[in-house]
Amino acid sequence: MSRSKTNTQTPIGRRSFLQGTGLTALGLPHLFAGGQSLQAATPGAEQKLPAVRAVAQSPQAAKVPTKPLVPWMYMIFPLEQWLSDYERTLDAWADGGVRGLIIGPLVFYKDVPRFDFTYARRGVQFPTFRPEPAIYRKYGVDPPNEAPRDPQKERQLHGLVENAAARGWDILFFGAGHRGRARSFEQDPFGSLSLVAGIEDTMRAFPQARGVVVDGAGEHHYELAFHHGGELFELRENEKPLLQYLGKDLSRIERGIAYLRDRMHQLTHAMVRYYSAGGLMGGLSLLDLNEDVLYWLRARQEVTLKTVSAYRKQIDGMERKARLGIIPRTASFSLLTTQDYLKIHPSFDYIFPKHYFWNRGFDGMYGTVARWVKTLGKWNPGLSEQDCFAVVKCFVGLQLPTVHTLADLEMGFPDEFFSEVVYAETRRALDAVDDDNKVIAWVSTGRNPHAGDPMPAGDLQRILVASQRAGLKRFVYHPDLNLGAAEWSVISRLCGKPWQGDPNGYWPPDTPKPDTWNGGRKPPASR
Repeated sequence: MSRSKTNTQTPIGRRSFLQGTGLTALGLPHLFAGGQSLQAATPGAEQKLPAVRAVAQSPQAAKVPTKPLVPWMYMIFPLEQWLSDYERTLDAWADGGVRGLIIGPLVFYKDVPRFDFTYARRGVQFPTFRPEPAIYRKYGVDPPNEAPRDPQKERQLHGLVENAAARGWDILFFGAGHRGRARSFEQDPFGSLSLVAGIEDTMRAFPQARGVVVDGAGEHHYELAFHHGGELFELRENEKPLLQYLGKDLSRIERGIAYLRDRMHQLTHAMVRYYSAGGLMGGLSLLDLNEDVLYWLRARQEVTLKTVSAYRKQIDGMERKARLGIIPRTASFSLLTTQDYLKIHPSFDYIFPKHYFWNRGFDGMYGTVARWVKTLGKWNPGLSEQDCFAVVKCFVGLQLPTVHTLADLEMGFPDEFFSEVVYAETRRALDAVDDDNKVIAWVSTGRNPHAGDPMPAGDLQRILVASQRAGLKRFVYHPDLNLGAAEWSVISRLCGKPWQGDPNGYWPPDTPKPDTWNGGRKPPASR
């Protein structure tokens, strides 16, 4: 295993001291990082977070990368869009430096959906290969039900995978192509048997692949408002069986949730301004954490750790080893989701931190912070927006450069966001995992990233440059809605042979060709 060469020796900090207290389950160690960084931002008095200052002053910050980043491409569904002319696509991507693919989800559509701004892919779906029942029975689970198939599409997909494998590329799938059916909750409480049976079946059907990426493994809700199907302060019915299986006291968990939720409705301007500058004791006073709250936070973390450990145990028992990847939220949100990089990375072969930064939509950093600020303001009418931003820092440790109000989030991303925030988020991931080859950023921009506000190609370039300066070696590009000419121009220029933009050759599908508006006319022969 290749270890990071960029780590520096640092003294034990408050985060390490607090690691065993349960506070890390909600990202609260950031609260105790010192007083000055927690004060509400004041326009004209911008200060970098201590963590940003630390990485900016490290030896790594001064290094100029000598090798280009290595891109992988996410071949997003519907898969049908990639099944024709894939050789020309892969040739162009190879010239641009691409050396890996993530393909999926592994489903075909009866009627291929068009991309739209709702981020929905509606329609009748069916599998990409026939399951092998014996594999599922080996794990003690029932095989998937029989479903329609499309032999022609299957041949095309196998051709695509064969072509990429012949180039020596890494190939992973976004989820398994099938999943087993557990006979009872008690038989498979973590879903690991059902999942890994499907992974083994997928590796059988596509022996060229190296493994599977699971999105959202062990993830808990992180939004303060009800958004993307859930919220932080709730205990879902489908979460209760596993908590009971682990011996947790549900009534105590519900008391802890209710207590902290109520506290978050009772914040005042004076409390935020006074306590947020008070270090460890100030943070405890601001949030007024009691033992029930800590019990809930520890229970969420335990569910995640037991789940991913169960995945790892089954993966390690496979006859043919498969690599397993996870796509957690970026480092600042990872403790809130309980996907603590330091604790979960031993269960995975790859960590794909989500470099998602857009406003609105879902999963973007600006959008999540904005929703927290709006919700805190609604719950606590006496707080200013600056106060609400200060409370957010108590949970996730983020200070967004030049952002003092919600209106500032509409102004796009300043250069400091990339040199400070993107850099620090990348560096934190690398430091936690301590293996440069295991951390591969999952980057998305474009005109509709996760239904969020557009992020132009210039933002993509600044994300990649800042991440590489932090020590990143590889990234996955997640096109959204699809790969555009501007994004491919940036990637190919940074990572390989610059794309020439020839409309008669490879052309990224999200950008209309230049002759689209010619009304069918061709230029005169003399030209």
